[in-house]
Amino acid sequence: MKEVVVIGAGKIGAAIALMLAATDDYRVVVADRDQQLLAKIDRHPAITVATVDIADGNALVDVLTGKFAVLSAAPFNLTGKVAEAALKAGVHYLDLTEDVATTKKVEELARTAGTAFIPQCGLAPGFISIVANDLAKRFDSLDSVRMRVGALPQYPSNALNYNLTWSTDGLINEYIESCEAIVEGKLVTVPAMEEREEFSLDGVTYEAFNTSGGLGTLAKTLEGRVRTMNYRTIRYPGHQAIIKALLNDLNLKNRRDVLKDLFENALPATMQDVVVIFVTVCGWKDGRYLQETYANKVYAGVVAGRKMSAIQITTAAGICAVLDLLADGTLPQKGFVRQEEIALTDFLSNRFGKVYDPEAARMKEAV
Repeated sequence: MKEVVVIGAGKIGAAIALMLAATDDYRVVVADRDQQLLAKIDRHPAITVATVDIADGNALVDVLTGKFAVLSAAPFNLTGKVAEAALKAGVHYLDLTEDVATTKKVEELARTAGTAFIPQCGLAPGFISIVANDLAKRFDSLDSVRMRVGALPQYPSNALNYNLTWSTDGLINEYIESCEAIVEGKLVTVPAMEEREEFSLDGVTYEAFNTSGGLGTLAKTLEGRVRTMNYRTIRYPGHQAIIKALLNDLNLKNRRDVLKDLFENALPATMQDVVVIFVTVCGWKDGRYLQETYANKVYAGVVAGRKMSAIQITTAAGICAVLDLLADGTLPQKGFVRQEEIALTDFLSNRFGKVYDPEAARMKEAV
């Protein structure tokens, strides 16, 4: 049984801990400074809790020392401290961050690490990069890679057509920070909340627009090999216009604390959500210009005996699957590991990754 530490006792951290503990293959320590959150962690023989302030580097190293790995479900602005502690403690490191600057820091730390450093192990970035890279490898040469993901309420009932489904800080960061894209073969920076488009899937109309972090390291990997590559967040129509008014006209992009307070006190959270994944790759194969598309929806459900939202399921399953692949030796055991180095077949055949398999989901519903 491998011992791991999950940093962060919020909804995602709690889901990760329970998924891992339910396998009987992992013993999990959930670490957080918030004792009220720790008190809400599911009771399980394989789960213990530890009150630790991430800012206290020595205390964090003490908790990590001797463990197999640390999985960071901490806010994006604290994840870098977890990576530093992992390097000092000599443990494998995995995180969920969408923050570009944090990922660059993790890559730098990995240069001298004797263990694996694997950032962006969630949904987007994370699974979306695994899918996009799998599609891209089917072509002789690439033209475009378009990655779209959204965590949406099944039953929208307000002007924003949105409910809170995950970290408010992470959501705001995606809406404000600049975005990476490949334009005419070159990696460039583009503004968030722009380049809106509409598309339909299963009879439902969606909008999508630029948000930060979703491309992960795949942009750097494919730079010079693809003409166009971008990531956009999926929402129901009307969302982008209102958010842009809040950010720009009311200048809340420079008052994140006010924006966070508005979101958390005016937008109800929901467990009735759906994760929409839509990836399209165009290119040439055997002299023909072709398109390959991956489309999938994952709904809220019961995992490890607990009702979980779709964003909890997809995010937690992503990092748990990567941990499994690291533990069984499928992934490199040292240095910086990119999501696109993970084979889609390995991911989907993993016990955690199967939640992404639409065929497996249909069979589960039929039972």
